[in-house]
Amino acid sequence: MNSLGKLFRLTTFGESHGPAIGGIIDGFPSNIEIDFQAIQNELGRRKPGQSAIVTQRKEPDIVEFLSGFEKGRTTGASIGFIIKNQNQKSKDYSHLEEVFRPSHADFTYDAKYGLRSVAGGGRSSARETANWVVAGAIAKQLLQEKNISIRAYVSQVGSLKMESEPQWDEIENNPVRCACPDTAKKMEELIREVRKDGDTIGGVVTCKISGVPAGLGEPIFDKLHADLAKYMMTINAAKAFEYGSGFEGVAMRGSEHNDKFKNLDGKILTESNHSGGIQGGITNGMDIDFKVGFKPVATLIQKQDSINKKGESVELEGKGRHDPCVVPRAVPIVEALANMLILDHYLLHKSRTS
Repeated sequence: MNSLGKLFRLTTFGESHGPAIGGIIDGFPSNIEIDFQAIQNELGRRKPGQSAIVTQRKEPDIVEFLSGFEKGRTTGASIGFIIKNQNQKSKDYSHLEEVFRPSHADFTYDAKYGLRSVAGGGRSSARETANWVVAGAIAKQLLQEKNISIRAYVSQVGSLKMESEPQWDEIENNPVRCACPDTAKKMEELIREVRKDGDTIGGVVTCKISGVPAGLGEPIFDKLHADLAKYMMTINAAKAFEYGSGFEGVAMRGSEHNDKFKNLDGKILTESNHSGGIQGGITNGMDIDFKVGFKPVATLIQKQDSINKKGESVELEGKGRHDPCVVPRAVPIVEALANMLILDHYLLHKSRTS
């Protein structure tokens, strides 16, 4: 499907090397003043070519809004937008028309549809995520009015892990978007080394959602953490998701893992937060902490063995402009999808409690 969300809903279109990508946002409340430059700033954090350790495709990613606004305020109608593609190089992919790239969506798209867009992977390209950033940036502005904030950072590249507490002000001060300056330097060196080898490497993005009121989420099929996992696993190259204590929790006893309640000046909180801010699928008012693990990018600038549509063995040589590591550009995408999800559940909650 090409739509995500229930009340706050995004439907997208477009392909990596087509004339444009874009979307339609439904369900956003009316009469909300929107900072359009803030939306463009978020796109700037995701766009290609922003540093030496990401793909060098040059796309300005200028969003054009077609509907849904009157004098800078939302009308309540559908918000339509497009982002024109400026730097297509379809010829970089002409050698792949009959070949399936290892760990790409080439074979699966061909199996599902009987044909596929060869240039840039078409709809399977991470170019699609620019649409999500637009929707997330709009959702973010309403959530900020509700004192809800979402911040993500790179906590791991390859085997290099950030061991210290996050320094939130440092995230945008380095090209890796790591929340520790010393670790960021080591991560950048590793990514440069991997790129020089014509190879790729994976990593982890950690995110914290603060200020969410208790009560968001549904008790059975639309548990908030289940939807959060769905949104995050929608991201290209995402291979793992955990929230709260995650896998570390399996080694703990219940007496250690349970989050004891306390009353702090009339507000119910928990002493620990192994639940990650969600219990029974519903938020409890504590911070929501989660991590997303990303695989190494599938496109290598080196030779690989594969097969063609006839089942014959072939040797592939990587070409084009690709990220050696996706996590620096994945940070704003993680934040965008989290903003979309939290706003959707906020609106769902208000629809039955107002």
